[in-house]
Amino acid sequence: MAKEEDRARYDFKRALEEIRNLTGRGTELISLYIPPNRQIHEAVAYLRDEYSQSSNIKSKGTRKNVMSAIDSIMSKLRYYKTPPPNGLVIFVGHIPTGGDQTTMVSYVLEPPEPINTYLYRCDSNFYLEPLEAMLREKEVYGLLVIDRSEATIGLLKGSKIHVITNIQSRVPSKHGRGGQSARRFERLIEIAAHEFFKKVGDMASEAFLAEPDLKGILIGGPGYTKDFFLGQNYLHHELMKKVIDTFDVGYTDEYGLRELVENSKEALAGLTLMKEKKLIQRLLEQIRRADGGLAAYGEDDVRRALEMGAVDILLVSEDLREYRIHMHCPNCGNDVQETVKRIPNPKDFVCSECGSAMELVEKMDAIDELYEMADSTGTTVELISGDSEEGELLMKAFGGIAALLRYKL
Repeated sequence: MAKEEDRARYDFKRALEEIRNLTGRGTELISLYIPPNRQIHEAVAYLRDEYSQSSNIKSKGTRKNVMSAIDSIMSKLRYYKTPPPNGLVIFVGHIPTGGDQTTMVSYVLEPPEPINTYLYRCDSNFYLEPLEAMLREKEVYGLLVIDRSEATIGLLKGSKIHVITNIQSRVPSKHGRGGQSARRFERLIEIAAHEFFKKVGDMASEAFLAEPDLKGILIGGPGYTKDFFLGQNYLHHELMKKVIDTFDVGYTDEYGLRELVENSKEALAGLTLMKEKKLIQRLLEQIRRADGGLAAYGEDDVRRALEMGAVDILLVSEDLREYRIHMHCPNCGNDVQETVKRIPNPKDFVCSECGSAMELVEKMDAIDELYEMADSTGTTVELISGDSEEGELLMKAFGGIAALLRYKL
């Protein structure tokens, strides 16, 4: 079945994207954060006081808009006896629509994590910082690939690999030099290697210690150097406890980080990225079959499979930014449902049957609509991050929608 937690997180993320782009005229946008341990009547009393004080605002337009926004928030709070388990966040305000005209916008959100403090703010933008922090990836792993010639440090956050730095060494290769004894030359090489490993350890420690959500560290390289580096404790002692294992990789550059993640998939079996890799690989295996396999892709084919109840797992890109709309022609009764990237002005949407302007009956986020279709047939929905290579492939090659089928159509 569709995962309600994933869907709620997606809806929360989409709401923040909309709110982030709104800008008021002056200080007319109100943000209200009510933590779960705050009484609703206390918040209402605070708003009444703010309502009284806002009557002193000099600008007539701003005064009117702020007071109406506060009044709107108090009306919404009448429906709550107590805050939800994670608290309540309300955004209300007037945004300009052209000339001297404004329109009121209103959002009521239940955050995915508890709110810690009560906050009221009136500004030209809605205050989103506490909510943005809730969307940051909690699954963070340190990545390090190293040999004697170079090292690359990175982070795996959710499904995305972030390269922090690449470090080139000055360790000489192991061959003789004229006029120098082999023993002295070996000693110089080991001193240079030690300095290089120390530098890498210090830089990696600084980067990894700065991540409060670091769950573990993966170390890779083409030879024994990675194990020597780990065995000599070049990393900070607190980080040594978080090292999961070392892995053989052929490269020590950015590609080496990707190879490290791939080669450590058994150790990271529960990680979102690994799950996404397996799903996309399974999809590709089915598509490559001579008979087309148990797969469907492209919106039309996937929708048809969903309607028939043939979809086992629906794969949808989180980067899909489309709407499903229902248009109706009042003149001839023609109904149209289609997917669009932006909501059309009904005056610009002409009926293909009679040429009249059509009415917008319903609009819905395309992913939410697909979730509802999936729920009706017991289909599992997997949201695929756009940050990974698999996510990019799903979006670019298949339009962001594909499916693994229960049976061949």
